[in-house]
Amino acid sequence: MSNSRKVVKLFYDVISPYSWLAFEVLCRYRNVWNIDLKFKPALLGGVFRGSGNQEPGLVQNKFSYMVTDLKQLSEFFGVPVNPPLPGKKGTLNMMRFVTAVAEKEKERGVLVERVSRELWKNIWSTHQDITHPASLTEAGLKAGLSANEVEELLILSKSQQIKDKLKSVTQEALDYQSFGLPFIVCHVNGKAEVFFGSDRFELMAHRIGEKWVGPHPVKS
Repeated sequence: MSNSRKVVKLFYDVISPYSWLAFEVLCRYRNVWNIDLKFKPALLGGVFRGSGNQEPGLVQNKFSYMVTDLKQLSEFFGVPVNPPLPGKKGTLNMMRFVTAVAEKEKERGVLVERVSRELWKNIWSTHQDITHPASLTEAGLKAGLSANEVEELLILSKSQQIKDKLKSVTQEALDYQSFGLPFIVCHVNGKAEVFFGSDRFELMAHRIGEKWVGPHPVKS
């Protein structure tokens, strides 16, 4: 891959529906824009704690707004987010599993993309119980992993190596002054440009010297 490609890091947690929107848009643009997209699975709860922020669901007016907002954004972005919001359930085990997948395949990012997408579907489209271990197995199998590979990754996800990796990536997001997810870091001319949320793509394109043509680009 050419060194001229701009590195774009996406920090995300599958509990965040706005992360899913940003994820899908960046996946669509990675071969349209001159970028090298890096997936950075992190822990949203850790970002909240580290930044002093609080969950949007704890503010009733914000919660009510999000339900309507996500329905509209689902249609606009073409991503099957299906509110209402899930109950308060942690994604620690899920994000450790995603981190294990990311570590196993290193820089390729193919499987971590597929696994992350399946987990988002489980949470935000079909509203499965994400605390059940079977949800991880199902996501892995649907993403193209074999049963043996899933089992190996589940074991790896419980290792200290993966626990430390998830902590370090979450801290990396905090070091960029993140206060929530999705958090996008673009490296341009040796400088990090940061963007929060799933509605900054037009500005991001301007800053990295690319063109935003909406959420559904068609490569010429």
